[in-house]
Amino acid sequence: MKILLASQSPRRKELLLGLGYDFETVPVVCDEIYPETLDVKEIAQYLSELKANAFRQLEKDEILITADTIVAVGNEVLGKPRDADHAKEMIRKLSGQTHEVYTGITLRTSEKTVSRTDVALVEIEEVGDEEIDFYIERCRPFDKAGSYGVQEWFGMAKIKKIEGSFYTVMGLPTHLIYQLLRDWQ
Repeated sequence: MKILLASQSPRRKELLLGLGYDFETVPVVCDEIYPETLDVKEIAQYLSELKANAFRQLEKDEILITADTIVAVGNEVLGKPRDADHAKEMIRKLSGQTHEVYTGITLRTSEKTVSRTDVALVEIEEVGDEEIDFYIERCRPFDKAGSYGVQEWFGMAKIKKIEGSFYTVMGLPTHLIYQLLRDWQ
């Protein structure tokens, strides 16, 4: 099977390479809009499926992987920040709290589609305004859900505890991808 990763995320590329797969990255264009009535636990998988369905018809020997990650504090979804002020606002909401990170994945061939969601609970220490400014200026987390990367300074310095997969927080539940690709029929 020829694996196609529909993601421009360098983190997802790195993780799929780390699993030992050869793949091609491909663009997918779709508006990442979900129904407001959707439960927060279902949004990441919904968006992952939306991306998979927006991609072209697949050849018989191709398998497409799409993913989406959301950060949620209670029922509030923290997407990617619009700018530095929005990023600061998000990080303040995460400071001293435990939040959920949901990553939905979809694997699609010309014959079938399989989707899964993995969740991790992330406990954040208190984050001061100077630390927030330092992080945003240094790491520019504008392409990250919740305005932070677990693999960057914020994750190293401020994440107190993770219940679940580190890689789910990073943006790709590698254990699920491996299992699904291994068992694909």
